[in-house]
Amino acid sequence: MSLESVPPKYAQLVQALQRRIESGDYPPGSMLPSENQLIQEFGVSRPTVVAALRVLREQGWIESQQGKGRFVRGRPAVALVERPRPGQAYLTAPESASSGEVVEVAAVVVPNRVATLLNLAPRSKAFLRRRLVSREGGPTEVVSVWLPLGLSEGTDLTSADPLPQGLRDHLQSRKGVRFDHVVEQITARMPTADEARQLGMPKNTPLLAVYGAVRDASGQALAVVEVLLPADRHELEDAYPIG
Repeated sequence: MSLESVPPKYAQLVQALQRRIESGDYPPGSMLPSENQLIQEFGVSRPTVVAALRVLREQGWIESQQGKGRFVRGRPAVALVERPRPGQAYLTAPESASSGEVVEVAAVVVPNRVATLLNLAPRSKAFLRRRLVSREGGPTEVVSVWLPLGLSEGTDLTSADPLPQGLRDHLQSRKGVRFDHVVEQITARMPTADEARQLGMPKNTPLLAVYGAVRDASGQALAVVEVLLPADRHELEDAYPIG
């Protein structure tokens, strides 16, 4: 979950409680303040507190014991080994920080999967910005960002020059939108002829396709990031707590 510099109230509460746990104000094994205490101290609603506690529990910071309350577990060990996911890295990192070229900028008919993730009708058009990323002298991935047409207007996304900031910061400054969370899907498929040529892929090598549907706090779809990774050059690793 992405916690912005000016996040929703539940995310602000998550950050405040994480800081207290890390500083030792709420040591491991101690009981977390009750919902009513948090409502009074932070001046927020009960749904805000419930949402924040759910995030902390899912991330492994706290645990619930029926009939007793919520107890602090501490900073999750898994948090120390997490790495940005492919879609997240593209959303936050400037394009200018990596080698590559913009290979397509256009308003195009969206594929069915992307249309579904953007809540668009089939055969609708959306704005596409596609970039071929290179590392160590060779192409390594194709990154495409799909936006509703209105969201691309008045931005620098139509330029062939690399963005000096990440997509999230650029759209926030130009359009006032705020990314809240990403729903990620990963599939495997064979590349098209154009994809295999762009990525210099050997014959009969599959692709890993990562789709990140970016949404605001209300759940409205803002963008879809598609990252195509040759399966013979990449592996995806994840780590998570067992509750």
